[in-house]
Amino acid sequence: MKILARVLILVSALSMSAAAASQQDLPNIILINIDDLGYADISPFGGKTPTPNLERMASEGMKLTSHYAAPVCSPSRAAMMTGCYPKRVLPIPGVLFPGAAVGLNPAEQTIAEVLKKKGYATACIGKWHLGDQPEFLPMAQGFDHYYGIPYSNDMGKKAEGSKSNPGSPLPKVSPQKEGVPLAEVRDGTGLRGEAQPPLPLLDDSEVIERVKVAEHQTFTRRYTERAVKYIHEHKASPFFLYLPHNAVHFPHYPHHDFIGKSGVSLQKDWALEVDDSAGQILGALRELKLEQKTLVVFTSDNGGPTNQGGDNTPLRGSKGSTLEGGIRVCTIAWWPGKIAPASQTKAITAHMDWLPTFASICAANIPSDRKLDGKDISPVLFGKGDQTGHDVFHYYLGFNLQAVRSGPWKLHLGKDELYNLESDIGETENVAKDHAEIVSKLKQYADEMRADLGDKTAEAPGVRPLGRVSEPLPLISSDGVVRPGFDRLFKILP
Repeated sequence: MKILARVLILVSALSMSAAAASQQDLPNIILINIDDLGYADISPFGGKTPTPNLERMASEGMKLTSHYAAPVCSPSRAAMMTGCYPKRVLPIPGVLFPGAAVGLNPAEQTIAEVLKKKGYATACIGKWHLGDQPEFLPMAQGFDHYYGIPYSNDMGKKAEGSKSNPGSPLPKVSPQKEGVPLAEVRDGTGLRGEAQPPLPLLDDSEVIERVKVAEHQTFTRRYTERAVKYIHEHKASPFFLYLPHNAVHFPHYPHHDFIGKSGVSLQKDWALEVDDSAGQILGALRELKLEQKTLVVFTSDNGGPTNQGGDNTPLRGSKGSTLEGGIRVCTIAWWPGKIAPASQTKAITAHMDWLPTFASICAANIPSDRKLDGKDISPVLFGKGDQTGHDVFHYYLGFNLQAVRSGPWKLHLGKDELYNLESDIGETENVAKDHAEIVSKLKQYADEMRADLGDKTAEAPGVRPLGRVSEPLPLISSDGVVRPGFDRLFKILP
C-alpha cells in the first residue's frame, strides 16, 4: 500500500509539473483596439504624421492591408469578441447608447471566455460598448478585471465636455430636452443626445468617477498605465489583455503633453498619443523579456470619420459606410520569432477571425454548439499553409447587406457597381458592364447570405437573440446619483 501511495503521489506531482510547464508554454495575447482610427492615420499605412512606435511594430511584424471591421463601433466589437458577423450576434440598426435594454447576449462566448477555460487571466481596459447593464459588461463576459468607460466618450453631458473638443465653447444645453423622462426617449438601444446621463468610469463593477472636462484628457494615459501594470503583474502566467482605447473618437481629448504635437489637429495629436501608448506596451514586453511569447494585435474598430479629421487614403468613404474607407482598417500583428518582420498580407481577414485564431494559437476549444463566421488566420500570420484568408466577405451596415467581395472583386448590391480592389482600391471605376459573370456570381453569394442572416430586417434564421433586461438603468442618473452596486438579480429576457 505504501508503494502504491508513493506511486500515486509521484504521478500526481508529475501531472502537476506537466500542467505547469504547459501553462508556461502558452502565449500571452494583447489586442489593442483604437476607436475611429483612419486607415492612414498612422504612418505605417501612409499617414503623413509620423508614428514611430507603430512604424517599428510594423517593421518587426506584419501589416494586414485588407482587414475588415464593421462600419460602426458596437457591431465591430461584437464581431471581434464572438468570431461572428455582427448581425448574427448583435442585430441592432446602429450602436448601443447609455441605459440600453439590450446588449451582447451573455449566452455568447467571447474571446475571454474561450481563453479563460485554458487558464488565462483576462482583462479589459478601455471602451466596451456591448451594453452597459450589469448583465452585459465585461465581467459578465469572461473578463476577470475591467477598467474603463462602457461606451463612447461622446455619450455624456454637453456641460461636462462630451460633445465638444477641448478649447471649444461648451454647447448650450436645451432645458426642454435635458430633463426628458427616460421612458420618452428610450428605445431598446438606449438614450440619445441631451437625455444621456453623465459619463461613468468603472473599476470592475463599481462606478468610481463621473467624467468631466478635466478627466477626458487623462484616459489614454490612465488606460496605458493600467495595462502596463497588468502586464507586470501577470508576467509569470498566460494572460489575455484587451485594450480598447476611447481615442481617437470625437471629442478629441489628447493628454496636455500631446496637444499641438502633431502640428495638424487634435485628432492627429491623439493619434500620436496612441502611438506612444503602443510603444509603452511593447516596451514593457521587451523589458520583461516576454516579446517572444506574446502576440500583439493593433487595429481600429472602423474607418476614420473624415468630417472629424480621419484619413482613410487611398480608400474611398468614411466611418458609417460600407465603402472601403468605412470598414477596412489599419492592422498590425507582432510576435517576434513567430511573425516574419516587415511582412504584409493582402489576404481578406476580419475582426471575426480573432477568436478562432487566438483559440488555435492557444490550443483552446471554440464553441461547437453554434455557428462561427471567423476563420483561423494563424497560417496567414505565420506564413504557413493556407494563406488565402476569406474567399467571400459580406459587408453589412446594421440590418442591411450592402456589398460582397470575393478575391479582388467587390459588388455594391442595389447599385450593381463592381470594383476591382486590386487595381482600383479607391473604388473609382465601375466595371460591372464588362464582367457580367462576376456580377452574377457575387449576387449568388449575396443570396446565400440572405438565406442565413437576412437583409433589411433583424429577423433571419441565422440571427441569434440579443441579451435583454426588463428595467435598464443608467450607471449614473441625470441628477448625478451613482447607481448602487450591481447586486440585483440578473434577468435576461428573450
